[in-house]
Parts: sequence; structure tokens; C-alpha cells
Amino acid sequence: MDIHHVRYFLAVCETRNFTRAAEKCNVTQPALSRAVQQLEDEVGGLLFRRERNLTHLTDLGNLLRPRFQSILDELSGVRQEASRFLCLEDAHVKVGIMCTIGPRRFTGLLTDFNMRHRGIQLQLVEGVPPRLSELLEAGEIDVAIMASSDQFPERFDVTSLFSERFMLAFPAGHRLGQYEAIPISAIDGEVYLKRVNCEFNDYLSDVCTACGVHTQDSYSSEREDWIQNMVAGGLGICFLPEYSAVIPGLQVRPVTDPEVTREVCLVTVAGRRFSPAMATFVSAVKSYGWATPHSAIDMRRIA
Repeated sequence: MDIHHVRYFLAVCETRNFTRAAEKCNVTQPALSRAVQQLEDEVGGLLFRRERNLTHLTDLGNLLRPRFQSILDELSGVRQEASRFLCLEDAHVKVGIMCTIGPRRFTGLLTDFNMRHRGIQLQLVEGVPPRLSELLEAGEIDVAIMASSDQFPERFDVTSLFSERFMLAFPAGHRLGQYEAIPISAIDGEVYLKRVNCEFNDYLSDVCTACGVHTQDSYSSEREDWIQNMVAGGLGICFLPEYSAVIPGLQVRPVTDPEVTREVCLVTVAGRRFSPAMATFVSAVKSYGWATPHSAIDMRRIA
């Protein structure tokens, strides 16, 4: 059943005249008449009683008119929805965010993106790298922002956004406050609070072992805010990514001898086509001014 046939039928219903209906649909009257006849052949009965000056709907025509109108309305709605999506008026992008990434570096991006593209709604999905990789591959999220201590799988396209040093976080008045940068060897014997979701846990453990450092493991938590609050409360120290410290009063210093860094990356599935909204978001992330000198942020404490 051709949708144009349905549209011509409804135009005749409205005008009750084949000539005026043809003008309304911008087709010739013979073409419209043939289309209506083809529609009648498909449904198996007459839809109109044709008269010289006025055309009347048959009982079958009256029965089918609301059904045909519903079909046309639904198709129009689909087209309008697709148009809004393609014009970025009502589009959605699901963004996976690694749970150990702090919000400080991303607030500016999200604010700028919202001002420029108010029709695109971003849904942020938090998770650890293995889970985000699964969601990304399955198409349940569109893009991910994360880091890894290992290489990303070849099936992903990876764009580095910024480097982030690891810091040591400790409470006010702690002996580590004497250092401008803390060598790994200086934390030997300290009470350590473990951030369970840190993707660098194994790597940091190996670094400590190589430096002959042994810490006293105390609390552990998946909650970044809990760990930071416990550190600020004097319960121990922890390694912390540079831009993740958000608890007031938390003391932080860069790690040195060796220095430990991670690359925060934009990750997409190689070869997968972007929707207009996703392409807009990816472009905005890549073009955002991520490079912020370390000196621009007070790394001694979070006020």
C-alpha cells in the first residue's frame, strides 16, 4: 500500500472533489484518480461514490478513513522525530565516564556543550574500564572517557585528552606535608586506604614493591568520596589522580621517584557510524582546551 495513495484518499475525503484534491496534493487529477482506484483494488471495495459536483464516502470509506488518518499521522510523527534528531533538537548521547575521573576537568566542557547544543541531552554512565568497554562494544553507551594501565583493545579508536599525575593525599599536619613532591620510598610503613575501583591499583602495588615500600592496608572502598573523607579525617593516606581531589582540606602532593601518570582518553568503537549528536559531542570533546598547566591548580591542598 503506497502512502501517497493514502494521502490522496484523505485529500478527497477533505475536499469531496477529485479536482480540488489533486490541486491540494500537487498532482494531476487523472493521476490522483488512478491512485484512489488502485487503493480501492487493494482494499477490495469502493471508497467513494463519485458524482459530478460532489463525492461521497461509502460505508467502507467511512470505516477506513480513521485508520488511514492514523497511518498518515504516525508517519508524519516519525518524520518530525527524525528531523528533530538529525537537526540536534531532541537527541541523546550516552557517555560512559570512568568512576575514578574527577568532575573538575569536565565541568567546563559540559557547560560549554550545553550552551552550544541545548537540543542534545547527555546521559552520563559511571563505571570501571572493563564494564565501560563491555557497554561500549554492545552499543549500550555511545562513547567512553576513561584511562587504562594497559593498552586498549584494537577494536577501539582512542584519542588522548590529557595526562594526569598521581598524587599522594594525606591529612593536614601529616609528616608528608614537608615534601614538595613525595618519593614513593617516603610512604613506607604508612596506613594506606585503598580505592577499590582504581585501574592503577596493581601497577601502583608493583611500583611500591619495586621500591621496597610496605604499607599497612586499612580501609578500602568503591566510593571515591568516602576514601577522600577518611584521608582528610586522619585515617591514612592514598594515591589519588591529580584532578580527582575534591574534599576540602585534603592535602595532596605529586608522586615522584618514580612519577606515575595516566592518560585520560576518549574511546569509541572503530568503524561504527556516529549519529549527528554523537559526532557533535565527539568533536566538542576533541577540540576542548584540555591542556591545563599543573601550576594553574594548587596541588598543595584543596581549599
